[in-house]
Amino acid sequence: MSAEVQQTEECLDLYRKSLKIIETDHDGAQFDMDRPHAFVVLGASGDLAMKKIYPTLWWLFRDGLLPVDTTFYGFARSAMDIIALRGLCHNNMKVKDSESSVYEAFWKRNFYIKGKYDDCHDFERLDAEIVAREKIIANRIFYLALPPSVYENVTVNIKNACLSKKGWTRVIIEKPFGRDLASSQVLSDHIARLFTEKQVYRIDHYLGKEMVQNLMTLRFGNRIFSPTWNRDNIASIQISFKEPFGTQGRGGYFDNFGIIRDIMQNHLLQILTLVAMEKPASCHPDDIRNEKVKVLRCIKPLQMEDVVLGQYVGNPDGEGEAKLGYLDDPTVPNNSNTPTYALGVLHIKNERWDGVPFILKCGKALNERKAEVRIQYKDVAGDIFEGQPKRNELVIKVQPGEALYVKLMVKTPGMTFDMEETELDLTYGSRYSNIKLPDAYERLILDVFCGSQMHFVRADELREAWRIFTPILHKIEKENIAPIKYMFGSRGPKEADDKVFSNNFQYSGSYKWKSSSL
Repeated sequence: MSAEVQQTEECLDLYRKSLKIIETDHDGAQFDMDRPHAFVVLGASGDLAMKKIYPTLWWLFRDGLLPVDTTFYGFARSAMDIIALRGLCHNNMKVKDSESSVYEAFWKRNFYIKGKYDDCHDFERLDAEIVAREKIIANRIFYLALPPSVYENVTVNIKNACLSKKGWTRVIIEKPFGRDLASSQVLSDHIARLFTEKQVYRIDHYLGKEMVQNLMTLRFGNRIFSPTWNRDNIASIQISFKEPFGTQGRGGYFDNFGIIRDIMQNHLLQILTLVAMEKPASCHPDDIRNEKVKVLRCIKPLQMEDVVLGQYVGNPDGEGEAKLGYLDDPTVPNNSNTPTYALGVLHIKNERWDGVPFILKCGKALNERKAEVRIQYKDVAGDIFEGQPKRNELVIKVQPGEALYVKLMVKTPGMTFDMEETELDLTYGSRYSNIKLPDAYERLILDVFCGSQMHFVRADELREAWRIFTPILHKIEKENIAPIKYMFGSRGPKEADDKVFSNNFQYSGSYKWKSSSL
């Protein structure tokens, strides 16, 4: 056995053992390695399927992490065959020359069915295709890589025509889960009439990212942080998501949702719950999700005075896309007030966090690509250094370049008794240079095979998230509130920085973190 194969087997064994610990009493919560599985991609000809789902399935297959007898089915309205689908996916698959035989074996296990999403007969044909290749016991997974407008028809047809008769059935649903509280509740009620909560996997790919998953271990596996993780020691917490590019021709789609629905209401709020929740009774998925829901219930709906909205304009000195503003995208309405930048300040009214602002900010066409959590501690009491110390910060870099570092003050080396800011640095690219971190979708799809719902959104969790954001979304749209213009490649609106400073977050500008991997 090669070292690479042995490492894969060891990783799989550890993963299965961890899942056994996590979900010993969950129905179907086991990795059925030797049982046949059918994985159905609904919307197989779409961007999500071609850029994310099929590459992820290939990587899992290549690394031997899927059940031995897994068959893949693509279903879409497009008139094509599996050869055409393979061609559309190929540039995203990252296939090495040495993997060509395994790659061929992967595609031999793939099939494509053309059908309509509202036609039960087409789903009966899909069922017949799956049944023809099933054995004694078989499990089925359906991935809805589809627009929400067809969710109702598709889920009804799965229920009526495609449930596994010899094993379990699980359904993966992609965001957006509605546009507001009412529409989300309609969808949730519809899904609940068809499937149990244990069958439903609402996927937020940020919950599959290494550093997001690390928040649980960081908080509850280390004595050093627990005593200070509260309002007595922490001044403010900032959770950021920044992209250095605009809508890239997809403004028409983006304009239907805006940055709050696209990023803040889901990705950033999910991170907030992991940062702020109390210690769960165990690592059981429902114990964890119970605590996340408790935190959300302590948050009042976001108010307009706690929000800054922005929309990017072109940079006359920029190049290529940077010269174009959001409204220059031909797919965007000329008078659109859809925000491409948003900052919101949330407050958690409980004993641990009362008075600590949680600053969520996200935007497109900014000065860098970054997602991070920045926990800023209060000033040192009884300062004897005449105002020299800067605030300590614990920073979790989610992307790019996963890292964890603590910003702190030390004496400047040398004869003088000056001080300077430095860091305790855990950069994953340096510390774990021999380990390939899996893609978020790899983790989450494998979790579905195993029946682990730890990193998926539960119905009550979703309802609370929409409760927090729906009033502000309705107000923005009803009153057609104009966003502040900011230049492509900038930090965003100046008013956003003012809002951050007024919420007890200090930025001195005297410190620059340098990754140890550079």
